[in-house]
Amino acid sequence: MRAAYLELHIAVFLFGISGLFGKLLDDSPVTIVLGRTLFAAIAIYIGLKLFRKSLSASPKSLLLMSLSGVVLAMHWAIFFHSIQLSSVAIGLIGFSTFPLFVTLLEPLIFTQRYRATDLLTAVLVFFGLLLVVPEFDLGNSATLGLLWAILSGALFGVLTLINRKLVETNSFLTVAFFQHSSAAVCMLPFVVVAANNIDANSLLLLLILGVVCTALPQILFIKSLKRVKAQLASIVAGLEPVYGIGFAALLLGEVPTLQTIVGAGIVFAAVILAMKLHTIPGAVPPENKDGT
Repeated sequence: MRAAYLELHIAVFLFGISGLFGKLLDDSPVTIVLGRTLFAAIAIYIGLKLFRKSLSASPKSLLLMSLSGVVLAMHWAIFFHSIQLSSVAIGLIGFSTFPLFVTLLEPLIFTQRYRATDLLTAVLVFFGLLLVVPEFDLGNSATLGLLWAILSGALFGVLTLINRKLVETNSFLTVAFFQHSSAAVCMLPFVVVAANNIDANSLLLLLILGVVCTALPQILFIKSLKRVKAQLASIVAGLEPVYGIGFAALLLGEVPTLQTIVGAGIVFAAVILAMKLHTIPGAVPPENKDGT
């Protein structure tokens, strides 16, 4: 469980940094997603070869991985659109509402009972994130960006539950590879139609985004779901805006207010509470076919 928690937190940290690329890159969201998923898929494929892992999967799993890749592409395209429309903070805040969607959907999909503590920690994260929002006005871009980001969070919540199902019978590397490959194929027609040109600087940033801030954290996040419930993983992911806002302050000059700091404190408290409530000593996950 300690290793799973560490993997989960590293993944969330790197995911938080990835939000900054929405501002660092002047390219369209679909171009960013194509570059991100393409480089990620290549990095994951290299990892598969280095560790001599197989890409074999059942036809049903391959279909689900491909469909989930489309969900992944939509999630990231909408996420970067929200950041370009508003700010890194707003995009991360809206996206991080996804624990609420996971908490409500997971018991229905996996026939589990609702727990009051699950709902409580999700609500704490939600209200903590609300404190970071400057204002709620449908007439400004910040609010529109927030709404798009919430939609992005809903899609990621669905993706989290799909991943939990997929890693029960498939290698997490296999899942990550097919998802990113499918996402890249999904975005390719949109980029071709737009005929966007990518300069050397953008290419380098997309490489960093795809390998360091996508392939690595995506693998760690999916792998952690082998031991950690999707609800807990989604609660810990609530730290993503805290990391993202911190780096946005350092690199982009978006200095957080006292209200933002208070919201971050509530999020941290909810994460610690969730980790203590969901720790199950001696939990052993099912072993995948390829031994990972």
